[in-house]
This record gives sequence, structure tokens and C-alpha cells, in this order.
Amino acid sequence: MFRNQYDNDASTWSPQGRIFQVEYASEAVKQGTAVVGLKSKTHAVLVAVKRSPNELASYMKKVIRIDDHMGIAVAGLTSDARVLSNYLRTEAMRSKLMYGRALPVGRAVSMIGDKAQTNTQEYGRRPYGVGLLVIGHDDTGPHLYEF
Repeated sequence: MFRNQYDNDASTWSPQGRIFQVEYASEAVKQGTAVVGLKSKTHAVLVAVKRSPNELASYMKKVIRIDDHMGIAVAGLTSDARVLSNYLRTEAMRSKLMYGRALPVGRAVSMIGDKAQTNTQEYGRRPYGVGLLVIGHDDTGPHLYEF
């Protein structure tokens, strides 16, 4: 795609009714490496392709541990994934300190969604160009969410 006057911000619509920043973020996720999540009644597993961009670079970390009961797998821009994983780690620690229990996985995914939605609505911010698979377990069993 070529740059034009409508792709500078996530809150600017083009005359065709498109938001180019959202399309760019979606394209970044499509061009990311494959990530697979599996869930059964007793287990949840994440699998990611481990490949190096070239001979001189190291492997990029695609599976990230958030807490003892939760982890994420990344497809897309790893810098955006790092921002969201640090946010999740902070919220997991806050839950342990304030409530004395682990952060529920469903609530964690909801918090990521709220944070991502804020970026698309504020001027000067851009949508996250990352897709996440979030797994975890709690009292009700294992969970697998797509973000």
C-alpha cells in the first residue's frame, strides 16, 4: 500500500470508509510466524515456529510466560507484544498483591482488549500490530483465548 493523507492516524477515515492504520496492523499480524494453541479438558498448550530472520540475528521469542498460571504466544510485531506482556505481568503482580490470588485468565484478556481499544480511539496512537494466543488455568480448568 502507498502512503496518503488518510493513514497518519487511527481516527481518520478515508473517503472510501477505511482506516488505514487498522489495515496496517492487521497486515503485520498476517505476516507474523505461525502460532498454534491447543486446549483439552485438562491441559492447554502453545506452539510457535522458531526461526531466525537471518544468519546474524538470534531467534525471536514467540512464547512468553506471564505468571505461574498464564502465558502468551505472539504473531506479528514483537515490540507491541512486549508492551502488552509487560502490562499483563504488571496486572498479574497487582492482583497477587492486592487480592492475594492469581489474575483470572478471562479478566486478563479483557484488560488487554480494553488497552488495545483505547489506542484505536485516541489521537496520535496506533493500533497494536500483534496477534496473541493467551493460555492459562484456574479453578474452572484450562483456557485458551485469541486476541
